[in-house]
Amino acid sequence: VQLVESGGGSVQAGGSLRLSCTASGTFFRINAMAWYRQAPGKERELVGSIGKGGATKYLDSVKGRFTISRDYAQNMVHLQMNSLKAEDTAVYYCHADVEEVHHYEYEHWGQGTQVTVTS
Repeated sequence: VQLVESGGGSVQAGGSLRLSCTASGTFFRINAMAWYRQAPGKERELVGSIGKGGATKYLDSVKGRFTISRDYAQNMVHLQMNSLKAEDTAVYYCHADVEEVHHYEYEHWGQGTQVTVTS
């Protein structure tokens, strides 16, 4: 299973970016999908997650600014980021819990995409 992210880049504070992640490979089902981020010198943190039923959770500091969504047919997850702040600068990683052979669930990570917000 591979997760491939796209949509990162550099934007001025107050601007918007949309991240996308596509899962490919052989699997039975994708359960939860999520976006994490890691800023230099900091631990990786969960930004937002969306379950197989559509329930969402967000990091407190992004609530009201970021929206996570899924395209179940295309095995994709998106992160719409509005009103970006300098502190949102980080490498953003896609994560998925994937049911594979024998219905065992495995974690998968994307390679990461850089988001830089300039003030």
